[in-house]
Amino acid sequence: MKIDVLSIFPEMFQGVFGSSILKKAAEKGAVSYSVTNFRDYADNKHNTVDDYPYGGGAGMVLKPQPIFDAVTVLGKGREKKPRVILLCPQGERFTQKKAEELAREDHLIFVCGHYEGYDERIRENLITDEISIGDYVLTGGELGAMVVIDSVVRLLPGVLGNEDSPVLDSFSSGLLEHPHYTRPADFRGMKVPETLLSGNHKKIEEWRMKESLRRTWKRRPDLLDAYELTEQEKKLLEEVKKEG
Repeated sequence: MKIDVLSIFPEMFQGVFGSSILKKAAEKGAVSYSVTNFRDYADNKHNTVDDYPYGGGAGMVLKPQPIFDAVTVLGKGREKKPRVILLCPQGERFTQKKAEELAREDHLIFVCGHYEGYDERIRENLITDEISIGDYVLTGGELGAMVVIDSVVRLLPGVLGNEDSPVLDSFSSGLLEHPHYTRPADFRGMKVPETLLSGNHKKIEEWRMKESLRRTWKRRPDLLDAYELTEQEKKLLEEVKKEG
């Protein structure tokens, strides 16, 4: 996968792309990153990328020309048109399902804006996806792009050490993930559930399923509305509800 980022603060991405799983993904050849300062594409001598809004009002608006030109150059020579993603509070709420969809693409371009907003012609004629990471406003799109990129890259084949990890994540299955424990089995009197120490894989899987249902029912019951329960899961969920 090729990931391009358009930002007037490209230095913000150095630590993110050079650390942890994102760095390892690039070293494995699963992804390549490039961050472009779209100010370099401005067609005026001062390299300005924003201007006053028509009709008046507070703040400045990003001009279409630098972003259009940057995306055109970045998309040249590729067989398939890239997905061009605008990070925006007005966009579609980002979900695991969206991450899985984007992870199937060959080329993603993230547009990170600042100031009051974008010229509407960018949205209407250039952007394929508008994404919001939550109902709040940040100073720019960079942090949102980092969140989306991290979520997408970890899903690429070969990136995580355990291929089952992304499949079993919270939201991937439709439910929240079950609790996890590691050594020691007894830490300051707080003990690991006996079932996990039993070695009985069938009982362990049933415990994990039940705890996943319990956690979802208590924390995100809305997820159960869209989840098709198996007969075994229905039985376990009834037990969870009785246990309170």
